[in-house]
Amino acid sequence: MKFKLFPYLLFCVFSLQAQQSQRVKELEKERLATLAEIEETNQLLSKNTQNTSNALNRISLLGQQIDSRKKVINLLNQEIVSLGEEIDSKEIEMQALEKELETKKQHYAGSIRKMYLHKNNIDNLLFVLSSQNFSQSYHRIMYLKAYSNWQKKQASEIVEKQKAIGEDKELLAANRSDKLNLLNVRQSEENKLIKEEKNKKAEVNTLEKNKKKLQADLAKKESQAKALNRQIEKIIAEEVAKSEQEAKAAKAAKLESGKNRTADVKGGYVMTESERTLSSTFADNKGKLPYPLKGNYKIVGYFGVHQHKEFSKIETNNNGIDIETTSDNEARAVFNGVVSRIFTLPGYNNSIIIRHGNYLTLYSNIEQVYVKQGANVNTGQALGKIYTDEEKGNSTLLHFEIWKEQTKLDPMEWIR
Repeated sequence: MKFKLFPYLLFCVFSLQAQQSQRVKELEKERLATLAEIEETNQLLSKNTQNTSNALNRISLLGQQIDSRKKVINLLNQEIVSLGEEIDSKEIEMQALEKELETKKQHYAGSIRKMYLHKNNIDNLLFVLSSQNFSQSYHRIMYLKAYSNWQKKQASEIVEKQKAIGEDKELLAANRSDKLNLLNVRQSEENKLIKEEKNKKAEVNTLEKNKKKLQADLAKKESQAKALNRQIEKIIAEEVAKSEQEAKAAKAAKLESGKNRTADVKGGYVMTESERTLSSTFADNKGKLPYPLKGNYKIVGYFGVHQHKEFSKIETNNNGIDIETTSDNEARAVFNGVVSRIFTLPGYNNSIIIRHGNYLTLYSNIEQVYVKQGANVNTGQALGKIYTDEEKGNSTLLHFEIWKEQTKLDPMEWIR
């Protein structure tokens, strides 16, 4: 019974070890991805010089960098634990193999001793020839053959077990080396975290000293944001009125385009059949829309009202999201649609509105516009080059909003 359980127990050890090895690989993959995110943040921080106008964005980036660093350290801790468990499993496996090898050696040595003791007394040929009949002679031949095969198999298995133990020793040594390396990496990451937290604290202290300038900048931004909001609402109202007039004119002329042209809500945008289909498809892609740009970028301003983590008396209100990116990056359409309006406002440079049925997407702070009003655009199409503001520490910031009729939506619920 003991020997029957042994292979099962060994199988359990192998299975557990395979799971642990896979877990270590998954953790390493996630850690490397997080380190890549940290590198992207570092590039954005190194591009932007410290400036009161972009200080909150820099502090947001530093906060993201610190959070990512903490995640890396946590993943390293998990890797170290998993690798330790893998080492323990490997040691158990090796001990089991060594025990099995010792048992096989003993059985094999016993068979050799028996064969040696009987060699002088009973010759194999004499053993066969002394049979009383043919049947007994045949069975004795088969017995000798089976016994010889068993010995060969035992010898082969002993060699295989010795080879497996040798391989396990090499893997064990490699795992121990990996664990030591991870411990050193963790120490390095912890040192970087201390430095990053120190840098963030220094920038927060600098900003505290320039609080009046910061509050003045925030007041200016809030005023500009309100102006942008008023402009969008004005444009929406104009387009609703235009859509109503077009629908009435089409119905009066009994045109095909006037059929089934209605708004979803009272006072809403009156859609054609194709616009209604586009609107429905846009809605179906909630949570699947691409980001409105490519390359390296980080969100530094989120939708809604937020109290700043570092400054209890500072509150920000955002109708969309603000995305910090690298210079020369471009804004891109998140979905098929029609360029509804292009306009300019202080603080936002050029802004582009794309209509997707009764949904709208806004792309602001564009330096060079690539599209024209009324043009059809496709998902991922470049709309314009994002403006880099040298007065704000070389900040390259895209402001992005999503609206349905006259209701502002949280873009983070729509993009993937």
